[in-house]
Amino acid sequence: MTMNLKDKSCIVTGAASGIGRAIAERYVRAGASVAIADLRQDAADAVAAELTAKGPGRAIGVAMDVTDEDQVNAGVARVVAAFGGVDVLVSNAGIQIVHPVEEFPFADWKKLLAIHLDGAFLTSKTCIPHMKARGGGSIIFMGSVHSREASPLKSAYVTAKHGLLGLARVIAKEGGAYGIRANVICPGFVRTPLVEKQIPEQAAELGISEQEVIERIMLGETVDKEFTTVEDVAEVAFVFAAFPTNALTGQALNVSHGWNMA
Repeated sequence: MTMNLKDKSCIVTGAASGIGRAIAERYVRAGASVAIADLRQDAADAVAAELTAKGPGRAIGVAMDVTDEDQVNAGVARVVAAFGGVDVLVSNAGIQIVHPVEEFPFADWKKLLAIHLDGAFLTSKTCIPHMKARGGGSIIFMGSVHSREASPLKSAYVTAKHGLLGLARVIAKEGGAYGIRANVICPGFVRTPLVEKQIPEQAAELGISEQEVIERIMLGETVDKEFTTVEDVAEVAFVFAAFPTNALTGQALNVSHGWNMA
């Protein structure tokens, strides 16, 4: 079996930093054409230029608010114009907001769910017709171990990440006849700016030290007390993108140093 992304057209949302950037870099290194989709055009363009310079693939920057249907449609249209179609979608854009349920502002709840769930839905909805035209494709959602677990203070995030499992499975069922696969990557804690921000927030909410947040809350269930890396996640994203058959669809894979072995 050959797993190959050479000359494939890929869209990665939230790709100007963190996990999304690492996935985009992995795809470009494999020879793919990658759209760096992010809120800020300048940040997306800067990453695209850097990755293109490294090659052998290429990248372009695309401004995209994944909660805005018009922006999603326009962004995907730009990718199709530049690359000729869409083969791979990685719906990675996300945020984190932590509060106890009774103190969770409804506006924040709706904002988080919109970015994670509406974003996954809108980008998938727009890309699927282009994948059908290409004879297949791969849709990858960035879930979390919180797609299977729950933690205090994260009601919106846990709800959103659980929801991605259901959406991926429906797309896998609907897309199978067209060669369209859908899978979910479920990382443990990855030390990105998103996670760095959570450490003091959770320490304050729970009344414990930042070190306790890291050792007990974030890494307490791992086998080795190690953070997952962006490179770990990017390698799994490569496999999901490049796997050539429907044998690998509708699945969720933990990348978590053993935290949750479901």
